[in-house]
Amino acid sequence: MEYRQLGRTDLNVSALCLGTMTWGEQNTQQEAFEQIERAKRAGINFIDTAEMYPVPPRPETYARTEAIIGHYFKARGDRADWILASKVAGPGNGISHIRDAQLKFNRTHIVAALDASLQRLQTDWIDLYQLHWPERRTNFFGKLGYQHNEESFTSFAETLEALEEQVKAGKIRHIGLSNETPWGLTQFLGLAESRGLPRVASIQNPYSLLNRTFEVGLAEIAIREQAGLLAYSPLAFGMLTGKYEDGAKPNNARLTLFERFQRYNNPESIAATSRYVALAREHGLDPAQMALAFVTSRPFVTSNIIGATSLQQLESNLASVELTLSNELLEKIEALHKRQPNPAP
Repeated sequence: MEYRQLGRTDLNVSALCLGTMTWGEQNTQQEAFEQIERAKRAGINFIDTAEMYPVPPRPETYARTEAIIGHYFKARGDRADWILASKVAGPGNGISHIRDAQLKFNRTHIVAALDASLQRLQTDWIDLYQLHWPERRTNFFGKLGYQHNEESFTSFAETLEALEEQVKAGKIRHIGLSNETPWGLTQFLGLAESRGLPRVASIQNPYSLLNRTFEVGLAEIAIREQAGLLAYSPLAFGMLTGKYEDGAKPNNARLTLFERFQRYNNPESIAATSRYVALAREHGLDPAQMALAFVTSRPFVTSNIIGATSLQQLESNLASVELTLSNELLEKIEALHKRQPNPAP
């Protein structure tokens, strides 16, 4: 396993990060334990979760994922072996069951969310605490065509000051962003520099063969400012595995179970996916492993967040870290990207 520096911190995280958003919905606690143990044997030391998980978010399952991870730490006693990341939920996005749907990134909500997460996770600290999505209305979760809104939202300075308190209290070590824009990331970085506040170590945004929008404005910032990408949905909710080819609906697959997830299976995405799957097979590669290897190899990526609902899927995902894509194959991937860029932003 390769390890990479998390921002400018003293932490080195595995190039693959274990994603957890199916635990408590599509995966049982026992299955989650098995995934954690297998990932650890493979050298993964980085695990990502959120107070909102599992997905899709429902009142009945709220925070179940963190609780499962907490049960694991209590049972195995190896919390210190892991770099643990979690997230505080933002407003909107159909979330009405978290803190009375009045979510803000102010001190009150950050303290309430963090303390509850620590209790569920059965730990005294979280290594990387992230803002799950912006409090303001802007471009994230596939939204295109920016429409400016003159609205009030918690100032970035106030948010950073609240997070600084938690860093000083020893409850979190470092901070990160998620689903953020170039403007948001630069604002947070600038305030940290000018006021001596906690510095953003990473940004967790979507990135895959079907969605390379991160490259447009954020990749340069990520490299120059050492705030690397934690890439989520690198398989586009499983589309890039090829298992949904020709309209297939595998049993218990996410897009079969939850029709609300339409971000990655629009007609343009389906057409592009077929081309990437065919390209992988032409080169004798597993389509999922090719897609993951591409993401992991990007110079602005700190860690690639892999998720699985079975040990078989996890084994395949883990094997992708050993795959090096040839220059010829990379050129063909670029040609496909130019032909049909970002069909699933």
